[in-house]
Amino acid sequence: MHDDFSEKEPKNIWQNQPTEPSAMTLETIREKVRKLHTQTGRQLLGTLVGPLVVAFFLVFGLKQFSSLRHLLQPLFALALVWSLAGLYFLSRGRRSPRTPEDVGFSTGLEFCRREIERQRDYLRRVVLWGFGPVILAIGTFVLALALAAGRGIFPKAMPFMTLVAVWIVAYFVIRMRQQRGLQREIEELNKIETENNW
Repeated sequence: MHDDFSEKEPKNIWQNQPTEPSAMTLETIREKVRKLHTQTGRQLLGTLVGPLVVAFFLVFGLKQFSSLRHLLQPLFALALVWSLAGLYFLSRGRRSPRTPEDVGFSTGLEFCRREIERQRDYLRRVVLWGFGPVILAIGTFVLALALAAGRGIFPKAMPFMTLVAVWIVAYFVIRMRQQRGLQREIEELNKIETENNW
């Protein structure tokens, strides 16, 4: 009985299975593109959060620690300029044109892929241009706390420091998941194109 079952048989069975046509229709692609446009709009609004957080820490830090103004002002100014430059670099090229309603399937797939690639590239840039200035502002604020209160502040500041550390880790975990999800979508679109020989 073992002789009747060859090693190549499972491979042949698997390779000779009938393939199902792609379940993605033109309407599915249009809906996906609309969803991507909505996500892009939300991301553009999200780019405003970084400069607002930096501005909050700048105003609050300089008001609370006026004796340390000479030390804090350059650091907060760097964080603010960095975050404002980040607004430019993060929003540059983010608004993509709307797809015409009469596009074909392959054009819709290509448009969808470009939009997903834009979002993936945005997620890569947001760490440098959106998250970096916020971390600098928070770090400057923590430095001001340490200089103003001395070493006695750290036991009292542990809940805040723990919260910041958890936030940083969660931020990176969420961004990595988002990037993997976008990469999977690009691979799925490539597979659909390959199946349909475009």
